[in-house]
Amino acid sequence: MHLISIFLPFATLTSFKNMIIVKNKILTSKLLAIFLPLKNTRKAMSTVQEQKVNIKSQTINYVKVGEGDKKVLCFPGALGTIWSDFKPQIKGLDRSKLTIVAWDPPGYGYSRPPNRSFDVDFYENDADNAYDFMTQLGIQKYSLLGWSDGGISSMILAAKHPESIEKLVIWGANSYVLPEEIDKYEKIRDISKWSDKMKAPLIELYTEKGLQDMWNDWCDTLIKIRNDGGNICKDCLVNIECPTLILHGDKDPMVAPEHPDYLFSNIKTTKLHRFPDGKHNIHLKYAEEFNQIVTDFLLS
Repeated sequence: MHLISIFLPFATLTSFKNMIIVKNKILTSKLLAIFLPLKNTRKAMSTVQEQKVNIKSQTINYVKVGEGDKKVLCFPGALGTIWSDFKPQIKGLDRSKLTIVAWDPPGYGYSRPPNRSFDVDFYENDADNAYDFMTQLGIQKYSLLGWSDGGISSMILAAKHPESIEKLVIWGANSYVLPEEIDKYEKIRDISKWSDKMKAPLIELYTEKGLQDMWNDWCDTLIKIRNDGGNICKDCLVNIECPTLILHGDKDPMVAPEHPDYLFSNIKTTKLHRFPDGKHNIHLKYAEEFNQIVTDFLLS
């Protein structure tokens, strides 16, 4: 879930040493973290044309840029959209080497009507819809960039369709829900507590009542999942065959520290890259560094 980024302080320019863990091998590299401010706008990339396609009577809004051989699907987090969640990647990733597809998942952004309805299977439903969407575009083999909720659905998609997923990149994701995480969600249930900077574009999309209703539904569904034992997709991790890169901000207030380690231990071929000062939105705050790490992984 990515909306906690509304409470996170932004940095300007930082320099630090990061650690990359590659199954018992530790590599150090001095990396530059550059703050790239996120602005809500569909006009931000005027040269990028949004398109629509129908999947099982559902309109899907998406963008597709680049001419590279490597195809990538960007998978937003809860309530997220193409531009709220992936503007720095659409703008910054190398279009000569990658073909980047980013979508508004069903019920989010401009993939409406209808509005999103949440049930305990919504993560898997999003995974299935993403697979159908890419199939409709004629893309049979691709990698996934999944943030938060999008990372969860990306893991499910990779597990269900290993023949289609070349590589998997996830951050801010978890395969189960802890009791203390429910407490965190409850603390930000009331959208009046959110910052105007991050709330305003979402209200523009969904209306204030619509945003509050959707967020209530999301919180209620996560509580149901927790009450049923908390498992989201633990059982599918063993079926992920593709090389996987897990990125994690060590100061992420929404994802318990045990989650990246659990994923690292339970997905076969994994790398874990940590941002010591990173929070939930590492791909936005450290966009240039993040994009370079992801590009190196996808092209390796």
